[in-house]
Amino acid sequence: MIQLNEYLNLEDFSRIVFSNESIEISENVMKRVEESFSFLKEFSSNKVIYGVNTGFGPMAQYRIKESDCLQLQYNLIRSHASGTNQPLNPTHVKAAILARLNTLSLGNSGINSSVILLMRELINRNITPLIFSHGGVGASGDLVQLAHLALILIGEGEVFYKGERRSTKEVFEIEKLEPIRVEIREGLGLMNGTSVMTGIGIVNLNQAKSLLNWSVKASCIINEIVQAYDDHLSQTLNETKLHKGQHEIAKQMRNHLQSSKLIRKREDHLYSGTNTEDVFKEKVQEYYSIRCVPQILGPVYDTIENVAMVLENEINSANDNPIIDVKTQQVYHGGNFHGDYISLEMDKLKLVTTKLSMLAERQLNYLLNAKINELLPPFVNLGTLGFNFGMQGVQFTATSTTAENQTLSNSMYVHSIPNNNDNQDIVSMGTNAALICSKVIENAFEVVAIEMITIAQAIDALDFKDQICEETKAIYNDIRAIVPTFKEDQVMYPIVQKVKDYLMKDVI
Repeated sequence: MIQLNEYLNLEDFSRIVFSNESIEISENVMKRVEESFSFLKEFSSNKVIYGVNTGFGPMAQYRIKESDCLQLQYNLIRSHASGTNQPLNPTHVKAAILARLNTLSLGNSGINSSVILLMRELINRNITPLIFSHGGVGASGDLVQLAHLALILIGEGEVFYKGERRSTKEVFEIEKLEPIRVEIREGLGLMNGTSVMTGIGIVNLNQAKSLLNWSVKASCIINEIVQAYDDHLSQTLNETKLHKGQHEIAKQMRNHLQSSKLIRKREDHLYSGTNTEDVFKEKVQEYYSIRCVPQILGPVYDTIENVAMVLENEINSANDNPIIDVKTQQVYHGGNFHGDYISLEMDKLKLVTTKLSMLAERQLNYLLNAKINELLPPFVNLGTLGFNFGMQGVQFTATSTTAENQTLSNSMYVHSIPNNNDNQDIVSMGTNAALICSKVIENAFEVVAIEMITIAQAIDALDFKDQICEETKAIYNDIRAIVPTFKEDQVMYPIVQKVKDYLMKDVI
């Protein structure tokens, strides 16, 4: 069990979301939430506070009668539960709830403790609110998507429960749960923040880490397959550039390949002084997709590191409006709900993920093109050339999917469209950025899955199974458990899906 208290790190966040660790709320959290609520209740009695006794957005100039303030919160939730398109997947929703719960736990939102407690129960009991993918512009936070969360918390709307889409009322009756108390600003406090884009962003981050790990492994195995020279992975060469990511990727590759019998040393072949050829039969240097992996995946590593820092900062930040500060006995109006930090990081993450998929596609092409690699049969075809097709068909899928990633990598961060009667005159599109990033990452897993099947076929084509290093052999065995060596043509889509599922389950 993980207790929410002062600070939630990404490791604990991921354990809750991916490993179904349950959560508990500390006494400190309950105390500061109630103090914030009590202060706002008293402070707002004779003052103008946005969203407490005013309308919302461009209608904030209208005072709301005291007798209508409670209904105002219900009106906000119901009117903004207007999302469309596909429901978010349960992992994204669980991450969004946890992100919202943690920021509300900071005691800067003026909501009452029933909100905290019910959100805890949704997480611990795996009750997934119905939240749609379309609707958020990421400026007043994830207003539309979070309205769907708020709708469930007031006992309305729909949830996914034990694999079924059911009414919230039904599920609350089964689980003996009560809707939250709505008192001062529970509607606005729930909706006015960046928690959906941030929750999806953390899921993206974990999957991107896993994807990078697989890309490094695939690159190592291809270096073995082509019996590459080892100097492009050397510590000396890579540390002449001062980028942490490049150093780390090269180190990971050296560690993977340290026991390899196939990787060659340049001094044994080209520096020996015995080579007298005028035209060298063997390549002096490998293609960039093999030789420049640390320089290509290094920026991916560094970007992931920065994305992690921004996301962890965001889940531990107050990101709504206004901000309630009990210590200074003041309410501050501003724009902490604006999602630009997350939007930019999601754009950066999808950009480097697309580059990773491009690397995988080029490595795949190298293995499939016999004229380039001069080692393998065309399309790593282990059957009869001309009669069988090997990996020819799935290359189209890898190429097409990589091209889609290139198009999807256009920035959302700079695609602001004013709305809300121009009150929201510059917005982040952070939720869109996070969702598109999620698609790009899944696409990249498809390309790497096709690459890994091809790698296994290439190892068999060269009869290298007993020469590859132990790290490579473990991966080879896992892939072969899913798809045995094949010579005859077979339907490939179920195989690609199974390998993709195998790769994606390895969340870091």
